[in-house]
Amino acid sequence: MGLTDRILLAHGSGGRQSQDLLQQLIIPLFKDILLTPLDDSACLSLPAGQTAFTTDSYVVDPLFFPGGDIGRLAACGTINDLVMQGGKPLFLSLGLIIEEGLPTTDLQRILESLAAVLQDNEVRLATGDTKVVQRGQANGLYINTAGIGRCLPGVDTSSSNARPGDEVIVTGTIGDHGVAVLSHRQGVRFETELTSDVAPLWALLKPVFEHHPAALHVLRDPTRGGVAAAVCDIARASNVGVVLNERSLPIRAEVRGACSLFGLDPLDVANEGKALVVCNPKETPTLLEALRSHPLGQQAAVIGSVVAESPGLVRLRTRAGGERLVDLPAGELLPRIC
Repeated sequence: MGLTDRILLAHGSGGRQSQDLLQQLIIPLFKDILLTPLDDSACLSLPAGQTAFTTDSYVVDPLFFPGGDIGRLAACGTINDLVMQGGKPLFLSLGLIIEEGLPTTDLQRILESLAAVLQDNEVRLATGDTKVVQRGQANGLYINTAGIGRCLPGVDTSSSNARPGDEVIVTGTIGDHGVAVLSHRQGVRFETELTSDVAPLWALLKPVFEHHPAALHVLRDPTRGGVAAAVCDIARASNVGVVLNERSLPIRAEVRGACSLFGLDPLDVANEGKALVVCNPKETPTLLEALRSHPLGQQAAVIGSVVAESPGLVRLRTRAGGERLVDLPAGELLPRIC
């Protein structure tokens, strides 16, 4: 029968059409010995030491957005979760829940995008699964992934490691991903196109792991809930206070404008290619130099500090000279942006 121009329920049946989908579309994009046997599970050879293991699911709407798509998002998000634990990404699993009627060309574009991220970061696709559900049940496509990586020796970046006196760095402008997706969905246009920041962070942080591991106390990627949620988690896990400086926050003019339009706080908006770095203040200049030497870190900035006062709380020093509390975002601000 071969591939059709749209995904059919039969492509998830386990029969001939399922084999067509695998052999004609999916397998050729992931040329890896771990996949070709098509056994029920993969046998992995893991390096000695601790292993980082993560899983995530992606339900972004729309599937394609300025700067990326759900495939790139899934690959980058899983890689970044490993990197935030000081892990070198090694293997990825891929679960596809496809809605009946999705154009086959869309699926191919998404898988090509995902495969390119894996190839660029030397991550192997170890195993996967495909299901097809009826129309109206999956918004086109949902993706589930799991990632495995090797924890690098001497790197400990747990959220509980922040210490009074530490400084907080963000590796670039905040809110880009959430605003890009929301604006595209709502048809809002800017003078210059705002694109998602979705990107894998291994290449950015690898030199820091190799040359300055002791300077790193905490790493977090501020995805859902944005910088606000990530910093609040750090403050509570480490039982410290955090003070952010509004004047130091790197925010694009387009993001500020869109947040004003939609009634959002940029601190609450998701990012998919940024990291929060809590570090020894003596090492801050060295870390900033290392981060800014990479294209993904050119706008890295110190945005705050860790204090002993008010443990578990985050405060923002405003442009007007006052202070306000920063708390976990409440409610559903931006549905399906990751």
